[in-house]
Amino acid sequence: MNYKSPLEMAKMACAASQTKTSWNHRQILLLGILGGAYISLGGWLMTCVTYDLPGGIAKFMAGAVFSVGLMLVVIGGAELFTGNCMMPLGALVGCTPMKKIFIAWTWVYFANFLGGLIVVFLLYNTGLWEGPIGVKTLHIAAAKMSLPFGQAFFRGILCNWLVTIAVWLSMASTDVTGKIWAIFFPIMAFVASGFEHCVANMYFLPMGLLLKRVPSLLQAAQLSDAQLQVMNLGGLVKNLIPVTLGNIVGGVLFIAVFYFFIFKEKLLASD
Repeated sequence: MNYKSPLEMAKMACAASQTKTSWNHRQILLLGILGGAYISLGGWLMTCVTYDLPGGIAKFMAGAVFSVGLMLVVIGGAELFTGNCMMPLGALVGCTPMKKIFIAWTWVYFANFLGGLIVVFLLYNTGLWEGPIGVKTLHIAAAKMSLPFGQAFFRGILCNWLVTIAVWLSMASTDVTGKIWAIFFPIMAFVASGFEHCVANMYFLPMGLLLKRVPSLLQAAQLSDAQLQVMNLGGLVKNLIPVTLGNIVGGVLFIAVFYFFIFKEKLLASD
């Protein structure tokens, strides 16, 4: 068999939680920065490819190209907060203390944010956002910051259910090609569906706030007064809080908890 069974994947996830909590601060910071940067580059690519595409084609292509970000994380090696939401499986089995998982989560979350801000700075100084790409970026940011708390929360749940299953499926494959396809379909599904990913928003929202300061783009975007009022640091925080909480629920409940109870006896016996 050239792939792992679900039980073997669950055991690999437990081992991964031990590895991830063993990184020192330097390692986890650098890996987290890379994770945030890779997802941000996927977000930029998504905007470049879809700014002039219609309807459903735009949604499909957005998901198709955004998946590159998670491929870079999983295959290239990086730490991603949303993918790490399956780590509590290790705590449930008893191989990783939950305290260490919370510490790892905190480091990775803020390192992902830093990675996103680095990419925002670099892309802003390229000038490639001038014109319709910049307008598309403003529309994306405005739409995200206009979401009510509940909608952002539930979109976050569904998003990370798919993101963590993408990481989960990638562990089933023993070769790079298999990992690429395992990642592609769930990520394409989450982006095309319009779900919310906190690390992606660590790029989209700051980039939108930065481009809001460009008068020509702001005029071309023709945002409503209501959208302009929420496009600020407060709007960024009001999006990230429910999306992050939803992402945690999606990954912890539907992957870590469900698969623990599915394989509970065998996982505890092997531990």
